[in-house]
Amino acid sequence: MKIEFFAPEWGNTLPFETFCQNVRAAGYDGVEMALPLDDEEKQAILDVLEAHDLKLIGQYWQSFEKDLDTHAGNYEMYLRNLIEAGPVLINCQTGKDYFNKAQNQRLFALAARLSAESGIPIVHETHRGKCLFAAHVAMPYLQADPNLRIAFDVSHWCSVHESLLADLPDEVALAISRTDHIHSRVGHPEGPQVNDPRAPEWKEVVNAHLDWWDRIVEMHRQNDTSLTITTEFGPLPYMPSMPYTKMPLVSQWDVNVYMMILLKERYHLDIPL
Repeated sequence: MKIEFFAPEWGNTLPFETFCQNVRAAGYDGVEMALPLDDEEKQAILDVLEAHDLKLIGQYWQSFEKDLDTHAGNYEMYLRNLIEAGPVLINCQTGKDYFNKAQNQRLFALAARLSAESGIPIVHETHRGKCLFAAHVAMPYLQADPNLRIAFDVSHWCSVHESLLADLPDEVALAISRTDHIHSRVGHPEGPQVNDPRAPEWKEVVNAHLDWWDRIVEMHRQNDTSLTITTEFGPLPYMPSMPYTKMPLVSQWDVNVYMMILLKERYHLDIPL
């Protein structure tokens, strides 16, 4: 099997050229990001990625419209814009937590059609506020559609369920069996991001996440299929900060690189010197 690691563009404040230089030097295979709708701006980003031999995971997160027809129209517009860039895959924060099952399934069906037309895999993220926001809510969608594949960001579920999901083994197992992409952020029962996964007080929750990710990696090893991982610790306000000054408690970049190295060592992958 092959595991490739992607850096999140989310939170980057550097010129994109400098950011990509750092991403390549750190040992990432690519970048996960949304793309602008303007053709020239989009091509400029793609040119920099190509110049640094970095792959792209397209990211869709613009799920705001309450009217389903408007929502679906914009969903298709953004997905087609990402498809034109030829990414490794597209990760979608699909639907809304308040849409009913038929409404969200309309969006899944639209994504499936676009994926089939383009040949580009589209996965759907387990994200708060979106369709797959909770383990017990995701389960019926996965049961109804055996072809539905996901981006497993279990940090959201820890926060939504206010637990490490010990009472939801079947729901988690089904989600793991459908995972093609991981967001390796560590959440906890009171939030979607620990302040620093290196700190000893988070050992229990870090180990819980490692166990879930181990199961996904083992599944892909057995199936000899590819897996992608984005180390998606986020910036403020995901990143806890000092009051008044709003200074982040740790460096987002340092934590994400730490997570990449931790997982590369754990799964016996090459680490750049």
